[in-house]
Amino acid sequence: MSLHNRYEFVMLFDVENGNPNGDPDAGNMPRVDAETSIGIVTDVCLKRKIRNYVEATQEGKPGYNILIKNDRALNTKYTEAYDACSLKTKQKGKDQNAVAQARDYICRNYFDVRTFGAVMSTGDDPCGIVRGPVQINFARSIDPVLPQEITITRQALTTESDQSEKGNTMGKKNFIPYGLYRAEGYVSALLANKTGFSEDDLALLWRSIENMFEIDHSAARGKLCMRKLYVFKHDSVLGNAPSHLLFDKIAIEKKSGVEIPRKFSDYSITVDKAMPEGVEIIEKF
Repeated sequence: MSLHNRYEFVMLFDVENGNPNGDPDAGNMPRVDAETSIGIVTDVCLKRKIRNYVEATQEGKPGYNILIKNDRALNTKYTEAYDACSLKTKQKGKDQNAVAQARDYICRNYFDVRTFGAVMSTGDDPCGIVRGPVQINFARSIDPVLPQEITITRQALTTESDQSEKGNTMGKKNFIPYGLYRAEGYVSALLANKTGFSEDDLALLWRSIENMFEIDHSAARGKLCMRKLYVFKHDSVLGNAPSHLLFDKIAIEKKSGVEIPRKFSDYSITVDKAMPEGVEIIEKF
């Protein structure tokens, strides 16, 4: 079933004694804005967790494959699309009708492509470009965070020579004590109806956001929790109000007397429920 409503959404999640998104250019320290020390989690990181949830819960279900993952070369998947559509391969995109058919096949069979879009114009059998209906901004912490690095001791040794030469070795662990993050996103019904993103896909997206940290726990990430998911639903395809006005309806502040937040209850969330005409707010989580 096609979408008839535009959506925006706001996610609030926090981390305790963990690294929500390491920066490989900074020794995997938690990402921060260098000027303000506000913590950052990239859209790529959040989309990865959504992909992982969908793959884990929909494995083997037709139409819910994941294209962007570390298994096989993307170009081999594009050639598979040509073969599945009985199209002539190795034309290097000269047949635009074939490219369009392969692109539609990819959208039907890969959840992440019809959701987030993809650039698939590489190799001998390109599948074009898909502009996804679901987009997510960088998540930013409400207050500055202080990345820390602690030293840990490694008890297990790799080789026999380590026993005589090194003894116990030392390692590092990067984390922030606490941070509450806010991310904002968009669902375009106009683009959804071009990629085949359906109402069922939308319901799966909301479930993925609510649960994406629950299947991704690790020692490095610490205690990552999705705290709130607010959805703004328009009663039209193109929408009834600018997204930034809706995002401003949700305000997060430290409670009186709290100087350094260390838990979710240190914050107060204010929601202005007076919506523009044709828009409703839904608190899903």
